[in-house]
Amino acid sequence: MEDLVRYSKITEKCEREIVLLKAKPCFWGKCAFCDYILDNSSDEKSIDELNDEILKNVTGEFGVLEVIDSASVFELTEHTKKSIKKVVEEKNIKHLFFEAHYIYKDRLDEIREYFNVPITFKIGIETFDNDFRNNVLKKGAYFEDYREVEKYFDSPCIMVGIKGQSKEMIDRDMEIIQNHFERATVNIFEENNTSIKRDDELVKWFVNKYYYLKEDPRIEVLFEITDFGVG
Repeated sequence: MEDLVRYSKITEKCEREIVLLKAKPCFWGKCAFCDYILDNSSDEKSIDELNDEILKNVTGEFGVLEVIDSASVFELTEHTKKSIKKVVEEKNIKHLFFEAHYIYKDRLDEIREYFNVPITFKIGIETFDNDFRNNVLKKGAYFEDYREVEKYFDSPCIMVGIKGQSKEMIDRDMEIIQNHFERATVNIFEENNTSIKRDDELVKWFVNKYYYLKEDPRIEVLFEITDFGVG
C-alpha cells in the first residue's frame, strides 16, 4: 500500500495537519470490514524510515496534529513515537489526535504523559449496537453502554451504510454522538476487498436525513474514505 497519500491538511472543522503512518501489525486484526491492516509491517527499519519522511511534511501551522495508522497509537514503533515527540517540540504542536482500540482504554495515560500535550483520543466504535459491532463487524470492542466509552475516549468513529444495518440502529448512533460526546467522526462505508458490503439505499437515506451534520462543528462526516486527504 505504498501509493497511499500520507500527509494532508484539514481546514473545514478543527484545522489541523494529519499524517497516515505505518505501524506494526494490529493486535486485533480481525475487523471484518478493514483492509488497512495490509499497511501493517513487521519490518521496523522500513517503518521508521517511511514515517520519518512523512513527518518531515509537518509545519505546525495550526498547532494541531492528528496521527493515524492502520492499527492503534500503541502499535507505532518506539522510534516513531520519539520522532512524533520531536515534531511536537520543534513545530510547537499544542494538541494531538490519536486513535486507539477499546482494549487500550486503561493505558491512554501512558500516551498523555509521554507527549505532555493535550490529546484527543478517537476510537473506532463503528456502531453502539453491541451485536452488530462484535458479531458482524468483528470489532472486538466489548462494552454494554456508551457511557463506558465516554469514560475513556473523546471522539467515537461511527460507520454507516453497511448491509445489515438498520435505520433505527443508525438513528440511535447519531443520537448518542450528538448528545454525549464533544467530537465524533462518521464514515460512510466504501466497499473494499473484504466480505462486508455497502447498502447504497441506506447511504442515500443517511445523506438526506443527516446532511445537516456538515454544519455541526463537532462532527466530521467522511462521505468518501479519503475526505481527510489521506488514505
